[in-house]
Amino acid sequence: MATPVLMPNVGISVESCILTEWHKKKGEEVKEGEILFTYETDKTTTDEPAPASGTLIDVFFEEGAEIPIMTNIAVIGNPGESTKEFLPDMLKGAEAPKAEAAPAPAAPAAEAPKAEAPAEAPKAEAAPVKAPEGTVFASPRAKALAKKAGVDYRFATPTGAEGRVCEADVRRLIENGPSATYAAAGAFAGEAGSGIGGKFSVADIDKPAAPKAEAPAKAEEKAEYVDEKMSGVRRAIAKNMLNSLATTAQLTNTSSFDATEIMAFRAKLKANAETLGLPNITLNDIILYAVSRILAKPEHANLNAHLLEGDVLRKFSGVHLGVAVDTEKGLLVPTIMNADKKTLAEISKEAKELAKAAQAGTLAPDKMKGASFTISNLGSFGIESFTPVINPPQTGILGVNTITTRVKVVNGEMKPYQAMALSLTYDHRAVDGAPASRFLKDLCTALENFSLLLCK
Repeated sequence: MATPVLMPNVGISVESCILTEWHKKKGEEVKEGEILFTYETDKTTTDEPAPASGTLIDVFFEEGAEIPIMTNIAVIGNPGESTKEFLPDMLKGAEAPKAEAAPAPAAPAAEAPKAEAPAEAPKAEAAPVKAPEGTVFASPRAKALAKKAGVDYRFATPTGAEGRVCEADVRRLIENGPSATYAAAGAFAGEAGSGIGGKFSVADIDKPAAPKAEAPAKAEEKAEYVDEKMSGVRRAIAKNMLNSLATTAQLTNTSSFDATEIMAFRAKLKANAETLGLPNITLNDIILYAVSRILAKPEHANLNAHLLEGDVLRKFSGVHLGVAVDTEKGLLVPTIMNADKKTLAEISKEAKELAKAAQAGTLAPDKMKGASFTISNLGSFGIESFTPVINPPQTGILGVNTITTRVKVVNGEMKPYQAMALSLTYDHRAVDGAPASRFLKDLCTALENFSLLLCK
């Protein structure tokens, strides 16, 4: 029995996904659980396994298509089985993107057609018009665009699945190649004509094709620039950042603390991690732990909150930490839920698991929801101070900077020490400068006395 393949439902905030790659072609055998296709949301890229074993007997969408979730995109079954009942509603009434033979070129008329001429009027014999050979595959949208623009889709370079001409191929043909007037479209064979803008017109039908002059050989030239379309993840980041700066009143305070104790504590953990069975706890894990405890205090509730429409401040009882992760596709922010209830070891383990999944492109969209506060660490890049951008509707984000050597007076003597700066960006609509500064002061004090914080 045939089994439909659906575009997955990956979360309540995702309405559609982009089908980026088919790993199997129509007619090939597939096994249940084998990677069938890859899709992209505005935040992640995911490989989707086949829901059943059999033959991929039909494919409804080509690579690059944006498809609503829970839509049939293909069918797995036995060769010869009908797939009409699985055709998506959005494709009903239009021809599905299946292979079709190239239409036979029309014989050119002896003279331009006239509106009053009867349909059965005899036409003069003419030499057949040149046309591409073989079978041409094209999607309905590609053919519709070609007809509207007066180009022959058979001359486009196909880049779609199974060698099919897709809409993007036709657009490139329109931009880079000749086209025809509507009246001459049936006799168009790919060459430029005498019409406006070099279009092939009725007057060009009987003209012999001009020989193509060979372009003189040129030394290879490096392109002046390259235009690269943003990925879905990059577009989402750009939209969110612009929205954040346009809709919130952001201000950043920076303060530093003596990192001597957390560095010594981390060194002791590293030396005894294997004996104690602990994960590799990093300085970032220590900061995550400290933030989760200080942010949970009632006096800092406005920073552990969402500012909603209608001037509503939603204060959370638990601390849900968003952890910014740098990936090849862009910045992703998975969430450690209820971090204030977890031990340092638990926070360290979960942070690493989430970062690994984000970098591998396997992070589930639901793992990037619900954060009440975010931490972004650029210390490994040597950044001494920066202005992190809030993730609305959150009211705050903490930037973690690199460690630098500073000097302070101890018992009347100048002594060097290792200092780390923290940059807090807050929404001034929800948090004033004084309480934001008190949060930074409390956090710095906790980190300078981290062993005492662990005792609480």
